[in-house]
Parts: sequence; structure tokens; C-alpha cells
Amino acid sequence: MSKQGPPPAAPPSYLEAVGGVNPSSSFTPHHNVTSQQPIIVTTVIPVGPGSTHTVCPHCHAEVDTSVRTEPGLIAWLSGGLLVLFGCWLGCCLIPCCIPECMNVHHACPNCKAYLGRYSHF
Repeated sequence: MSKQGPPPAAPPSYLEAVGGVNPSSSFTPHHNVTSQQPIIVTTVIPVGPGSTHTVCPHCHAEVDTSVRTEPGLIAWLSGGLLVLFGCWLGCCLIPCCIPECMNVHHACPNCKAYLGRYSHF
């Protein structure tokens, strides 16, 4: 009879394998009391394809956003594909006229601050 070594160890748990924190240990963030860090507040403004009624986070005025449209990535890619397929006499510009292919940029009409971008894709 040959002597065998110790039994193989069990495979690691999922949390150990992906580098998670075990539930038994608690996470305690270290706060440096001596230095004051500025608090950054991010305001998310829900924007859509049209003007949005909101409060500007920059000038704090209640406004309807001003919108500006420009061709998005889908419009440029579609136009490029149309050129490759031989539609170079103006047909390649058709995607730039489709509203779903446009990016809509929102700005505050009061202080002209950029508020966000809406894209269908």
C-alpha cells in the first residue's frame, strides 16, 4: 500500500475567486479628519429629443432648455456605407435628415451652460 498525501483542497468560493469581500469582514472607509475634501454634487437632468423644462444647476433658473441638433455617429456611419455602395450623389446625406440619427444637445438659454446630450442609440 502506498501512502497518499493530504486530500486536495476545496476550490475557492465565488467571492474569493473574483476578489470580493467576505461577508464576515466589514468594510470601514478611512476618513482623514485633518483635511477637508470638497464635496462634488452631480446633477442628472433627464433630457429628451425636445426641449426639457428643468432648473439649471449652474444659474439655478427655471428654464426650458434650448436644443441644437447635429448628425450623430449612426448618421455618419450610414452615410459612409451609402458612399461605399455607390450612393455618392447626395443620397449619402439622407441619414443626416433623419431625426433618429441626430444627437440633440441641451443648453441653458439663460447662462448658456451645456446641460446634456440625447441620442436615440
